Amino acid sequence: MTVRAFIGLGANIGDPVTQLEEALELLDKHADIDVVRVSSFYQTAPVGVLDQPDFTNACCEISTSLQPLDLLSFLQEVEQELGRIREKRWGPRTLDLDILLFGEENIKLESLIVPHPRMHERAFVIVPLAEIAPDIVVRDGKTAAEWKETLPDAGDITKRSPQDDIENE
Repeated sequence: MTVRAFIGLGANIGDPVTQLEEALELLDKHADIDVVRVSSFYQTAPVGVLDQPDFTNACCEISTSLQPLDLLSFLQEVEQELGRIREKRWGPRTLDLDILLFGEENIKLESLIVPHPRMHERAFVIVPLAEIAPDIVVRDGKTAAEWKETLPDAGDITKRSPQDDIENE
């Protein structure tokens, strides 16, 4: 049996666009994961620790036969393979992969909480999620598109274009 799940992706050091693209390739190569849809890549301001580079964020929809903790373990392997070092909460990172939604499941473990507990408050998650799944229920019966309308900073998030990378070289 396969489950529809959504993954949040983010990076702000190294080459963030390449990091996200490589992570998506590794996800899709896994025998038990099929990447169904990927949002645009967005440039977003940091949250929490503000003295760091802007992030590149995206969301993807997957279909998977993995159990939630097995998916989490694989996402952490991908982060490590692509150079993730966990130093500071909300600090700079080469790659961050989060399970946002996993089917209809509500999971509360020390290592995993799904639905992701703060995603409805974060435009860098909701804007790309609303792009690929506007009608997905996120929290309190409200969809991604409805949550997007409640976020004052949703308009501050801009789509990245390949030209952005050329100009930054």
